[in-house]
Amino acid sequence: MNEKIAVLNQVSYMYPRSKGLVLNEISMEIYKGEFLGLIGPTGAGKTTLCLTLNGIVPQFYGGRFFGHVTLAGLDTLEHPISTMAQHVGAVFEDPETQLTATSVENEIAFALENLKVPRDEILRRIPGVLEAVRLEGTRDKHPHELSGGQKQRLAIAAALALQPDVLILDEPTSQLDPVGSEEVFATVRELNRELGVTILMASHSAEEMAEYADRVIMLSHGELVASGAPDEIYSRIDYLHDHYLRPPQVSETFYQMQQFGVEVSEMPVRLSRGKELLQEMQAACTIEPELVAQLPPPPDPQGPPLLAVEDLHHTYDDGTHALQGVSLDIREGEYVLIIGQNGAGKSTLVKHFLKLLEPTGGVVRVSGADTRTLSVSGLARRIGYVAQNPDNQIFNATVEDEVAFALKNLGHDEEEVEARVTESLDAMGLLAERDRHPLSLPKGDRARVVIAAILAMKPEIIIFDEPTTGQDYRGAKYILEISKNLHERGKTVIVITHHLYLMPEYAERVVVMGKGTILLDAPIRQAYHDIDLLRATYLSPPQAVLLAQMLCGDVGRDGIPTGQQRYPLLTPKEVAACATGHPVTPAGGES
Repeated sequence: MNEKIAVLNQVSYMYPRSKGLVLNEISMEIYKGEFLGLIGPTGAGKTTLCLTLNGIVPQFYGGRFFGHVTLAGLDTLEHPISTMAQHVGAVFEDPETQLTATSVENEIAFALENLKVPRDEILRRIPGVLEAVRLEGTRDKHPHELSGGQKQRLAIAAALALQPDVLILDEPTSQLDPVGSEEVFATVRELNRELGVTILMASHSAEEMAEYADRVIMLSHGELVASGAPDEIYSRIDYLHDHYLRPPQVSETFYQMQQFGVEVSEMPVRLSRGKELLQEMQAACTIEPELVAQLPPPPDPQGPPLLAVEDLHHTYDDGTHALQGVSLDIREGEYVLIIGQNGAGKSTLVKHFLKLLEPTGGVVRVSGADTRTLSVSGLARRIGYVAQNPDNQIFNATVEDEVAFALKNLGHDEEEVEARVTESLDAMGLLAERDRHPLSLPKGDRARVVIAAILAMKPEIIIFDEPTTGQDYRGAKYILEISKNLHERGKTVIVITHHLYLMPEYAERVVVMGKGTILLDAPIRQAYHDIDLLRATYLSPPQAVLLAQMLCGDVGRDGIPTGQQRYPLLTPKEVAACATGHPVTPAGGES
């Protein structure tokens, strides 16, 4: 792996009308056949760096560009984007934005036709790339018939058909469920290992990057601040924390053991190695499973349901049975996590709460009232909804107008509107931004604007739909801390997310959905340890849970370790405490 396929020499870049450099004197090499991971917090310059390799930066965006980039011997400033596209394939975060054709075959052929590749050659390449990404048998399907992971693999196939020297993937798994994410990582690894394709992947998925990458480079504020093997980069826990990056949970667990005074011979970054070390250390560790019994029991909310779903069915116009006999009660003050693979029915269920969909069968009640007797605007006063992308909910010219908009439409007088707007902006720390355009704010602050607008309505329930998608660790925690604050103020909170590792500090109860039904409704400590059920629904328990089961011995189907009365461990800190004989401080959801 000594042959260089790409070289960046003192590359700096500033977007048009930007006030600062997005890339600052980046010098690096990419070697032929390597799997290079690219990490860094949001805004570090990862996407911009990817776009320099195919000439889109600066040829398409303009701006001020300094330094040189060569790929496959071609200077990206001297060759048009169309030429560079024959050497660099690109796959981005949302596969939906890349798929435009009416069949899988046509999707792969599209770019080849634009490059005037002969038809016979196109037909020869298609079966090969479909086999490479394991999409055989889908040739005639419409892309929209594919799952999320399959769509992303189709985008990879379309890029691979160009036979590029380098395949760039920019956050390709952030919008996928765990099975889709695993499919993409496994596919990329196979392309790299079996076909020798050079990979550059930007991702926040620490566990997968540590497992698959040959080398990792790290950006911060547009500068290249670290480069090395995954074992080197991900074992620098304090350094990662300083740059708002999350290490793999196995690394965090052993780091926490160090904080408890246990000598750790090495800092593992892969789960398999962590398990080996934990087995070696168990003789030296003071394993006291009874410490688990000190954890508090899960909350047991009383009172009538605030939300009640009874035998709910929903069939879409195309015949898809999205919900099949769902029954669920959510009481005042609960914090509920709804999980499941893409297509499990999570969003369809939530849309019934808001009356955005009508039941095909069954009933949805809010505070005892059948939603069919309520208006959408009336429900909006009681149930706030925060979408995955806050920009889709913003359409006013100032923060103040955005927060006031719904209140004015509902006929509140001027004095009441002013009072509620001020109260909501103050609660979200946005008083100083009230005259700014919402879209001029950072993404995290734009989310706060949306939440402030919802709070001004004084809802009883707030739903966060995939709030952590596309966020780095700091951004995800930022949004979830807001949800926790709202919960502590008495709001009922419902969160939908694929990022299970984030939720032990927040959620109390987990609803697992699969194929339009509820498969499990249990406290988080029980749900996370029902590993067989999670895996059957293509969900991956956090690494800390898998390490916990090694410490606590055999775990029953209900998630309770044999012979113990309390629920098992969830976080790296809890696992480290138990392994070292220290009292277990419970995760935030049950404090």
